[in-house]
Amino acid sequence: MFANNKITYPEIASYVLMGGALLVVLMNGLLVALLAGLLVHSLVIVLSPKFGEQVGKGRARIVSVSLIGTLIITVLTLAVWGAITFFQSEAGSTHAMLQKMADIVEASRSQCPQWVCSHLPDNTEELRELITNWMREHAQEAKSLSTDASHTLVRILLGMIIGAMISLHRPNSALSAPLAVALLDRVKTLSRAFKKIVFAQVKISAVNTLATAIYVLIVLPLLGINLPMAKSLVVITFVVGMLPIVGNIISNSILVIVALPFGLAVAVWSLVFLIVLHKLEYFLNAKIIGTQIQAQAWELLIAMLVMESVFGVAGVVAAPIFYAYTKQELINRQLI
Repeated sequence: MFANNKITYPEIASYVLMGGALLVVLMNGLLVALLAGLLVHSLVIVLSPKFGEQVGKGRARIVSVSLIGTLIITVLTLAVWGAITFFQSEAGSTHAMLQKMADIVEASRSQCPQWVCSHLPDNTEELRELITNWMREHAQEAKSLSTDASHTLVRILLGMIIGAMISLHRPNSALSAPLAVALLDRVKTLSRAFKKIVFAQVKISAVNTLATAIYVLIVLPLLGINLPMAKSLVVITFVVGMLPIVGNIISNSILVIVALPFGLAVAVWSLVFLIVLHKLEYFLNAKIIGTQIQAQAWELLIAMLVMESVFGVAGVVAAPIFYAYTKQELINRQLI
């Protein structure tokens, strides 16, 4: 049965090197760089055939990389410009934000228990003092968080650049070095597994967005609660939903913050809704992604549980991709 599927020493070496590389990625915070690189590489591969007829196959990938690079630079520029404009405006001033927070606290005061309300600040000055003292006490943690965020952004950008460079590189068709051939096969399998997960994540994000849209555009208005920027919130949920787990945390936080001015009860119920949706996403991930990679839901849930226990949040994000890659390799070797 396995007569024609005998494994060679270069192939063994390629499996060991790939496994070691993936372990290093997880243990040294390089997962975001890997995902960014794989994303850009996959986008170039998908877009290139669409430009092939207009500019020729030789230039199609260059055009795709240029388009993706322009889009990324435009988005980053608009984000920075928007942030600077907001904080320079009256709405983004320190006094305006403190006043808004004080209004939220005041609106929640009549709905929270007495033992909670007794610890809330009474005015903007007390709120300012509370925030100042908290920042002073946690200055080191804030500095560390800022440094980590900067490192993460740099790794994402470097990952994108590396992914673009690799997508422009065409392996020599006459490549004969056995280890190089085996390593190229490992990388191709990982890339294919990543693309399957990405397409599955789009479906998951669409389901999450639909549930959020029903809640903020139908359920809450029927209760007489009209959240500001509700439609924008739905769009944000879909966009950040492309990020496994982390995207949900971002959209959840925004929804709860937007709901706070309407009272503590609305914010709490929104949080409960999001927690339930977040927990259901584990099973949704397992079902949709499992279909893409030919795996049962329980297989992926076990992989996510084990990876989370060993590597934390990064393990949960990486679990579907790494499991899809591992299973595809086993299928290719006709072991399962």
